[in-house]
Amino acid sequence: MKKGIITALLMCALLTGCGNTAVQPESTAPQPTTSAETTTAEPTAEPETEAETEHATAPQEKVGYEGMKAVYADSLKDGEYDINVDSSSSMFKISSCKLNVADGKMTAVLTMNGTGYRYLYMGTEEDAAKADESEYIPFEEVGETHTFTVPVEALDAETDCAAFSDRKEEWYGRVLVFRADSLPADAFAEGVISTPESLGWDDGEYEVEVTLEGGSGKATVASPAKITVTEGKAQAEIVWSSNKYDYMVVDGEKIMPESTEENSIFEIPVTGFDYKMPVSADTIAMSTPHEIEYTLYFDAATAKKAE
Repeated sequence: MKKGIITALLMCALLTGCGNTAVQPESTAPQPTTSAETTTAEPTAEPETEAETEHATAPQEKVGYEGMKAVYADSLKDGEYDINVDSSSSMFKISSCKLNVADGKMTAVLTMNGTGYRYLYMGTEEDAAKADESEYIPFEEVGETHTFTVPVEALDAETDCAAFSDRKEEWYGRVLVFRADSLPADAFAEGVISTPESLGWDDGEYEVEVTLEGGSGKATVASPAKITVTEGKAQAEIVWSSNKYDYMVVDGEKIMPESTEENSIFEIPVTGFDYKMPVSADTIAMSTPHEIEYTLYFDAATAKKAE
């Protein structure tokens, strides 16, 4: 009897081992799972526009410069000017800007670096969210870029601006500064910028303190600078801290150096005193030449007649 039971159990075990319904022993090792089994939130997609990740990833950057004073339309001549614009957000990139001055008012046409924004609003993102849609500034499509025409109350002043993401349908805030120091001297109205005539300077040589701004901040120029006034027009001797500058551009004129032995030395026209005069200088210190934008501020209050 016992032998028959044992034989039956052996036959059952053999049959079970050969079938498709065998129960596998439970493993103590962790089993691999699919992402669908373990993910409880939707995975982050690759951003298709810069605006999509702005709130999370874009730090606010400093705009303008220390001690800047607002410049209003009445300080400028009517006309259209290229102007530089600082943005507090690296996600809000302006490739170029045209400033229009007419009848005591200013507007600017911002050409964007992308097409990710549907509207602009001149104010904070909180104000934009509460505003009526009629107050929004829509884009204009120009080729493959978007432009926005915005009112400008003042240059060299922090201006709140909000942009509406086309994909995220959310407002993003930033601060803009329209830089007066990027305008040419002839954009300013009479009396705004000091000249030898307005300062009452006779022809002759003067020494004037000069401040350089721009670039990486490593370059400097000798101060005071020698200023020569001839028939009411001023020329400055600019002595760079490096001999790697091979030309300068002032008021659209390309100027070659007087010397590049120990320092790059230039004789340049001074388009005005007591304002940040825009200039460019080309450096050959890097692997390829680079033309860098600077400003020179000649402080007329420090002027001394050369002996």
